[in-house]
Amino acid sequence: MITKYDLANTRWRLNNLYYIRDKQGYMVQFKMNWAQERLYADKWYCNIVLKARQLGMSTFICLLLLDKTLFNSGQSAGIIAHTIDDGQYLFAKIKFAYDNLPPEIKQERTADNNTAQMLKFSNGSSIRVGTSLRSSTFQYLHISEFGKICAKYPEKAREIITGSLNTLATGQFCFIESTAEGREGYFYDMCKQAQANRDSKKPLSELDFKFHFFPWYGEKYYRLPSSISIGEDHQNYFASLTSIGINLEDDQKAWYVNKWQSQKDDMKREYPSTPDECWETSNEGTYYAKYLTNARLEKRICHIGYEESLPVHTAWDLGYNDSTAIWFFQIFGKEIRLIEYLEGAGESLVSYIRQLKDRPYSYGYHLAPHDISVHELGSGMTRQAIAYQNGISFIPVQKLEIIAGIDAVRNILNNCWFDDKKCEKGLFALDNYRKDWDDRHGCWLKKPLHNFASHGADAMRCLAVGLPYITAQKSPAELQRERMAEMRDASGQYPGSFLYTPDKNKGVPEYRKRFF
Repeated sequence: MITKYDLANTRWRLNNLYYIRDKQGYMVQFKMNWAQERLYADKWYCNIVLKARQLGMSTFICLLLLDKTLFNSGQSAGIIAHTIDDGQYLFAKIKFAYDNLPPEIKQERTADNNTAQMLKFSNGSSIRVGTSLRSSTFQYLHISEFGKICAKYPEKAREIITGSLNTLATGQFCFIESTAEGREGYFYDMCKQAQANRDSKKPLSELDFKFHFFPWYGEKYYRLPSSISIGEDHQNYFASLTSIGINLEDDQKAWYVNKWQSQKDDMKREYPSTPDECWETSNEGTYYAKYLTNARLEKRICHIGYEESLPVHTAWDLGYNDSTAIWFFQIFGKEIRLIEYLEGAGESLVSYIRQLKDRPYSYGYHLAPHDISVHELGSGMTRQAIAYQNGISFIPVQKLEIIAGIDAVRNILNNCWFDDKKCEKGLFALDNYRKDWDDRHGCWLKKPLHNFASHGADAMRCLAVGLPYITAQKSPAELQRERMAEMRDASGQYPGSFLYTPDKNKGVPEYRKRFF
C-alpha cells in the first residue's frame, strides 16, 4: 500500500503527480493555474466552458479524467476531439502524464490495454479518445472545442448530442469547452441557455449545464510592460469595460492593443472580455457576419418603426417543399429600413399573401426570384399569375450566380437598418449564412451551406439584386422592356426561337449566356 502520497486528496494529486510539456516543450510538473483552479472549485455535474485561448482548459480536463479513472475502479472516461489529429494530440498528453507517474503508482495501476486511443487500467477503469463515442457508456465525458465541431461538422455535432451525451446518466460528469464559433449550433444554444440559468439564479438539476466563462485578462502572462499608443476605438472599448466593472491595468491594455494588431476581427472570439462579445466576431466561413457586427456597433440594429408616409416593399424566397422567407423594408434616401421578417413552411402562396394583407402596411413593390414566372406542372399556371389573381403583382428579379448575388448583399448591408425584434429570426439567418465545409480537404468550399439560414439569406439576395427596380428612375416595366430588347438578336428574335442567332460581333452579355 502506498502511504507517502496524499492519494485521498484529488487536488493534491492533480498538483503533484502529473507531468506535462510546457509551451517551450520542456517537461514540467503540472500545477493548476487560476482558470483551472476556478473550474475545479466551481465544477458541476454538467459543465459548459466558454474561454479565451491558451488557458490550458483541455489539458486540465484531460488530466482530471485520467485522475478519476486511475483512482476510482470501474470508471470509464471519454474524450471527443475536433479532428483525428486533435484527438491524437490530447491522447498524447494523457499518455505522457501516465508514463511519467511515480513508478510505485504505475505498478498498482498498470495499463493492461495501451493503444493509440485508449488506456485500460488494472482497476477496471479506462480512458478513451475519439472523434465520436456513440456506442460506449461513460461516467466522465469531455468534449473539446465543441464550437468548432458545431461550425464545421454540424452532423457530427448532432451525433455527439444525440449519441455521446446520451451515454451519460444522471449524476455523471461532463465538460464541454470551446472558444466561440458563431451564433448558431448546439454550443451557442447551450452556452446561452446555461448563461440565462446563471443570470436568473435558477437552481440546477444534475442534468442542467453550469456556465463557466474565463476571460483573457485573468491570465497573468497577458501583459505587455511597454508604452504603446492606444487609439480612440480602443480607448472607447476599454471605457466600455470600465463601465461594467472590468478595470484593466495599463500593461493589460498594452498587451490587448498589441495582440489586436495580428488578430483584428478575431480578437473578441479568441480573447474575449465578456461572454456576449465572444459571439460578435465569430466570422470564420460566414458571408455577412462582419457586416452585421458593424451594424451592431453603429447601433443600426434597434427599434425601427413603420413610417406611414413611405411604401413597404417585400423581397421573397419562395420555397416549393421548403420554407418561404419574406423581408419587409422601406427606403428613405440611402437607408434601407428592414422593419419585419416573416418565415414559415408548409403553407401555400395564397396563405402568405393573406398574411401580407393582414398587416397595416401600404405596399410598394414585391420582389421575387426569377423562377416565379415558371409554369407549375400541376396547375399549369405560374405563381406570378396566382399571386396576381390574389392582388399581389410580383417583379421577377434577374437571375445571378449565387456569389454575385452575395456580393450584391454585401454592397448594401452598410446602408441597412434592422428592427431588432421583428427581424430577429432574419438576422439570425444572416449571421449564420456560411460557406459549406469540405471534410475531405479540410477547407471551406466556395458554395454556401444549405441549412436553416439559407431562406432568409436568399430573400435578402433577392432584395439586393432587385433593388434597382425600386430605386432606378425608370419604372420596373421600362427596365424589363429594355432587358428584353437587349436579348433580341439582329433579326429581332428572342433566345429559344429556332431562328435565334446570337450576334458574335457584339459579344454575349452574361445574362444571355445561359440560353445557348
